[in-house]
Amino acid sequence: MKEHKVGIIMNGVTGRMGTNQHLLRSIVAIIKQGGVKVGPDEVIMPDPILVGRDVNKLEKLCQQSGVTKMTTNVDEALADPHNIIYFDAQTTGRRAEGVRKAVEAGKHVYCEKPTAVSTEVAMELYELCKAAGLKNGVVQDKLWLPGLLKLKRLIQNDFFGKILSVRGEFGYWVFEGHTIPAQRPSWNYRKEDDGGIIVDMLCHWRYVLDNVFGNVKSVSCLGATHIPERIDEQGKPYTATADDAAYATFELEGGVIAQFNSSWTTRVRRDDLLTLHVDGTKGSAVAGLRECYIQHYGNTPKPVWNPDIEQPIKFFEGWAKVPEQEPFDNAFKVQWELFLKHVVKDEPFPWDLREGAKGVQLAEKGIESWEKRCWVDIPEL
Repeated sequence: MKEHKVGIIMNGVTGRMGTNQHLLRSIVAIIKQGGVKVGPDEVIMPDPILVGRDVNKLEKLCQQSGVTKMTTNVDEALADPHNIIYFDAQTTGRRAEGVRKAVEAGKHVYCEKPTAVSTEVAMELYELCKAAGLKNGVVQDKLWLPGLLKLKRLIQNDFFGKILSVRGEFGYWVFEGHTIPAQRPSWNYRKEDDGGIIVDMLCHWRYVLDNVFGNVKSVSCLGATHIPERIDEQGKPYTATADDAAYATFELEGGVIAQFNSSWTTRVRRDDLLTLHVDGTKGSAVAGLRECYIQHYGNTPKPVWNPDIEQPIKFFEGWAKVPEQEPFDNAFKVQWELFLKHVVKDEPFPWDLREGAKGVQLAEKGIESWEKRCWVDIPEL
């Protein structure tokens, strides 16, 4: 068995997403399965080194994951020629510096989104990698969620006919911390720390819309800071300076209209924390993170408006669940495997840092729309 052992610098994995999705459910899971199979007798085996600022957190994470290598000195990890990939899951404001150092050290780059705090910097990072001939990618995990994969299959099979509109509902109630501890970090609610739901979520909606329904052409967005004060990790009150909800409408190529509500101040009464409702001339679908429900034209009821009687139609009964037709793996792990194949075997990987910059661009244009209270076009990068 030929084994390609790939040294991966994992910077910032002591955070929630870095630990759970990238380390434990992706890299460690790949190691446990025996690597990424790229041929009958050929595998790619990740060999991670964990990087962070808190040695105690790193030691604990090594014990939890079984990874044996760690350091608080990223320069030391970058200097080791065994490490050929640099992965960044730090807070957004720290990412550009980390990626620049990695490019200077000749490492291929894979990072979380948003890739930078501005479109200009995001494109700079892409151009640096391109000029250095380094492979690069951005995490666009939602493309491999079972619910979205089922939606894509429906589109491929012309289930919808002409798609008319997409309605996205994302979010849940994030506790303020006064009586019940918050389940998200406090920096998310401070603009000065690159927080805010527009910056956090519109980069997701960009790649979902572009890859599944059509390229985003323009945006109208209204943000809000509904909860003005929250409690931080030290139990101290702080002023929330960033938006905790965003109400956005997007025009897509082909005339499709998409509306997305993103909120950390809503209580969920729907199938999942994220649902996408797609309407087409031939049928409709509602997809969550894992499940997808469909209603064909022939199964569409014919309601008549009459508020004086109890609604005779049981609307939920007219939807059919899309069956499980194949097994689905963790979305982050699937993309990690694709990136490893891209680095080692030069297989295609279209989700590069330019795609990441598009997400940053949409967030910027969303904020511009909010400030100007108008529609804003999305130019080509």
